[in-house]
Amino acid sequence: MERSAEIADFLRSRRAALEPGQAGLPEGGRKRRVPGLRRDEVARLAGVSTEYYTRLEQGRAGNPSSEVLEALATALQLDAAEREHLADLLTRRAPIRRTPPSAQRVRSGLYLMLQTLDHVPAFIVGRRLDILATNRLARQVLTDFEAMPATRRNLARYYLLDPEARERLGNWEQIAAETVAMLRLEAGRYPNDRQLADLVGELTLQCPQFTEWWNDHRVLRRTHGQKVYHHPVAGELDFAYESFQVPGDAEQTLCVYQVEPGSATAERLRLLASWSAPQSATE
Repeated sequence: MERSAEIADFLRSRRAALEPGQAGLPEGGRKRRVPGLRRDEVARLAGVSTEYYTRLEQGRAGNPSSEVLEALATALQLDAAEREHLADLLTRRAPIRRTPPSAQRVRSGLYLMLQTLDHVPAFIVGRRLDILATNRLARQVLTDFEAMPATRRNLARYYLLDPEARERLGNWEQIAAETVAMLRLEAGRYPNDRQLADLVGELTLQCPQFTEWWNDHRVLRRTHGQKVYHHPVAGELDFAYESFQVPGDAEQTLCVYQVEPGSATAERLRLLASWSAPQSATE
């Protein structure tokens, strides 16, 4: 999709989601042909002319200032991920920002740290939601990414296309839709990433729900939350997860699944770890 169309669709979707009352505007007696705010209302809230906002929405306003971006984000009541996405769409940046390298590497110290986290699932995610590294429990609870070809190790591909993921994930539809929103954020950062475009094309063809989720222009940066897995051996596993940008590489994210000490999940995870532990040679 062309950049101007991306900008237009995102801004239209955000103003359509915001009712006049939510923005502190009077409803008025004029009947609305479409839901949400009109262009002139967004312009008034942002302190710019309707003509200028129209050019912004059409991708014809050049490089808006940070003050304009902030005013527009405030007017549309955007969250942190949406503000980041808006800046990516409207700000022209250096080519290195637009075309990422083809491969990422996890440094040896991070690999070692993953292995020391042997009591909970942990893994590292890179661009496009590629899985860069996992520990043993992550491979048991999610799936064995290391058994896949390196080019197929991707969290979105697993969640949306693998039948196993639908069976294992509690609330699969919510998690899958959130995953698409995370890919949307990536697409805004790297519109010229051919591998990401190929992944989106694959998901469009093979996941019936993908197009609807993609076209709602939701964006998300997942930092923490809850996950439930229905493991075929261990049973139901309830996790609270935390995600951290890796120091020294902001495009790698460490994801750690935590469990309540003494909980049923903690005991089931302990048993799963013992069942899957490598057997040492005995004399």
